[in-house]
Amino acid sequence: MVARFLTPATKMGLSISIATGLYGISFGALSIAAGLDLWQTVALSALMFTGGSQFAFIGVISGGGAASAAFSAATLLGVRNAVYGMQIKQALRPLGKQVPWMAQVTIDESTAVSLGQAQIGEKRRGFLTAGAGVYVLWNLFTLAGALLGEQMGDPAAWGLDGAAVAAFVGLLWPRLKSMQPVLIAVAAAVLTALAVPISAPGLPILITAVCAAIYALCTVRKAPAATEHGGLRSVDEEQK
Repeated sequence: MVARFLTPATKMGLSISIATGLYGISFGALSIAAGLDLWQTVALSALMFTGGSQFAFIGVISGGGAASAAFSAATLLGVRNAVYGMQIKQALRPLGKQVPWMAQVTIDESTAVSLGQAQIGEKRRGFLTAGAGVYVLWNLFTLAGALLGEQMGDPAAWGLDGAAVAAFVGLLWPRLKSMQPVLIAVAAAVLTALAVPISAPGLPILITAVCAAIYALCTVRKAPAATEHGGLRSVDEEQK
């Protein structure tokens, strides 16, 4: 029974759940350091549940920004989850009653694990394992980090401020298998770095995402497609 459950997708989902859940400690500690209390910190993880938005929220708060500005930054970063939701709905075709809970656990990790599988069954298992696993562990370790926050001193001294970045790099790394994604990743990093000093919190990643989407659309239009006789023609030609 256990062997049947431990498919490649579930193994990947469990490993990512543990790794991602662990850096929930950093969010809990940083949230307390930013001035939020225990219950506010726990509520952010349980209800907002999107790491990038949560870090953006407490980042603005710790920098002296207003709650409205923090909410705006978190919302801007959370827009990407709507894109993930459309991808997951297209790939998994959930029933109406499944949509609410699936929407709650549609995050970077669950989307990456699911869409990285070839078979529909593995896609579903990967999504469920990563989504539910990250949710449970992220909230548990957020609580642990919040409880330990006041005793840990400066979270940056422990390297916790860089934990989220390290986790995102870990998710990205396996996809860098050819020159094109490497160049895209480098270009995205440079564009984001240039945008940080001149734009509001939360905007740099959206600016980069828009540019990546435009590039993807242009690439798809130029990509060759097979004809019914086995030849190749461009997407533009198909539309004509």
